[in-house]
Amino acid sequence: MRKVASEKLTIQIAVVSGGASGMGRVYALRMATQGIAVAVLDRSESALAELATLSENIHPYTCDVTNIEQVRHIIDTIEQRLGPVDRLVHCAAIMPTGTLAAQPIGDVHQLMAVNYGGTVNVVSAILPRLKKRNMGQLVIFGSLGGYVPVPDCGAYCASKAAVNLFAEILIEENRGSGVHILLVCPPLVDTPLLQQATATGNPKTVRDSIQNKRFATADGMIDALEVGLHRKTTILYPNSEANVLAWLRRFSPRLVWKVIHAANRVQTETAK
Repeated sequence: MRKVASEKLTIQIAVVSGGASGMGRVYALRMATQGIAVAVLDRSESALAELATLSENIHPYTCDVTNIEQVRHIIDTIEQRLGPVDRLVHCAAIMPTGTLAAQPIGDVHQLMAVNYGGTVNVVSAILPRLKKRNMGQLVIFGSLGGYVPVPDCGAYCASKAAVNLFAEILIEENRGSGVHILLVCPPLVDTPLLQQATATGNPKTVRDSIQNKRFATADGMIDALEVGLHRKTTILYPNSEANVLAWLRRFSPRLVWKVIHAANRVQTETAK
């Protein structure tokens, strides 16, 4: 097995949660081609089985990240079979959408359970191991939507706001530990989550982005992530759109809402 060095850290074993599709799948395959043993956690057995056929370095594990006991057991199993985990990439997320007044309450709770609760579970199962060895990388995928509001995606944005703040505080609490924690806040990315979003509430912002192909690519986001790891970045806005919107939201929140409402009006008028 060829080893890949990240400054002083040599990455041999990686875990990718939510890695059977989207950005997790892209990064899992990229690491596997580099000779890294990649344990992929996902709920979809069929997607995991298909992914495992693409590389002998992919090790699939069916996992529900909302189940902390299952997560702990799987991480124990991975370390027993493959060795100590050097890098965690947490991507597991769902994106059902709808207005806050109309979205089924079960969907709202499930969003928080998977997106935020799943983050807490996976991180709590791996971070202590990395800290004990005083080395490793922990990548958490939050979202630009956790900072910038998106109409008809309120519950999703709330869950990602929880993830973003959890990760930001985690970074500060663990500075100097030897573990590099990176929060990635991508904009809309061309992954199956977009289809899930339009199949439920079908938000205007998401629908327009799909129609006009105005979204980031998974490969582009992973390219930016790798640069962030190399540079020891802690909070990453992986493209210019994400950087501009995050800046506007911080310094001119009302302007962001005006831009959003104006864009939605244009979309509505164009559809007539």
